[in-house]
Amino acid sequence: MRAAIFQTTTGIDPARNAAALVAAVAEAKAGGADMLFTPEMSGLIDRDRARGAASIRDEADDPALAAVREAAAEAGIWVHLGSLALAGGEGGRFVNRGFVIDDTGAIRARYDKIHLFDVDLPTGESWRESAAYAPGTRAVAVDTPWGRLGLSICYDMRFPDLYRALSDAGATILAVPAAFTVPTGKAHWHVLLRARAIEAGAFVVAAAQTGRHEDGRETYGHSLAIDPWGEVALDMGEPAALGFVDLDLGRVADVRGRVPALAHRRAIGPVEVAA
Repeated sequence: MRAAIFQTTTGIDPARNAAALVAAVAEAKAGGADMLFTPEMSGLIDRDRARGAASIRDEADDPALAAVREAAAEAGIWVHLGSLALAGGEGGRFVNRGFVIDDTGAIRARYDKIHLFDVDLPTGESWRESAAYAPGTRAVAVDTPWGRLGLSICYDMRFPDLYRALSDAGATILAVPAAFTVPTGKAHWHVLLRARAIEAGAFVVAAAQTGRHEDGRETYGHSLAIDPWGEVALDMGEPAALGFVDLDLGRVADVRGRVPALAHRRAIGPVEVAA
């Protein structure tokens, strides 16, 4: 499988962001990619919630989703659209939803981010994703011509039970689109994603936002492709760019055969706390 990874600096103008996604689809196809992976919040990044809300639509009316579906069909390429901010969440909130789109432009799967980023960082950054977004409630995997793809988004990567569920369901590739902060990226991005690949015996493809955005935030970049042994096959560093990586999917069976940890998994009951 040849994967293209779109590392970008999404801004506050949905039309401009949609045009960049369409261009990435065409460039990915020209580079021989089977599937394009894009970051979390590919259609809009705006921490000014009042301003951003004016641009957030229902799924049926979202311009980025419509544009990518049309571009995928025209190019004949699969796209994992990492996520979009969409209306229609519980309690009047938005949803952070990813899509898998096939080479006819059809939506094969949807995933709403389960774990929401509500943190106060030592740098003074404070994030309350749950104030604007409703959490998803179900894990999702989807069959592709290259294997079963398990879906997740950004902060999900800190919760290994999700990836256990996805690998137990047969996922051999794990998508982790993100808009990671710089402080947490420097500390944890590589080690967490390598751990998820090793635990699951699966490839990890993590398309990331990068650089300084129009709304003032900074994201870490370093989009990664990691093999099931935990080796980094691609690290895109900080520049906005389109990267390509060839994934030898035979590595999954090889690694799982060498260290059959998935076969050794056991259900863990209540913890006994000794006095």
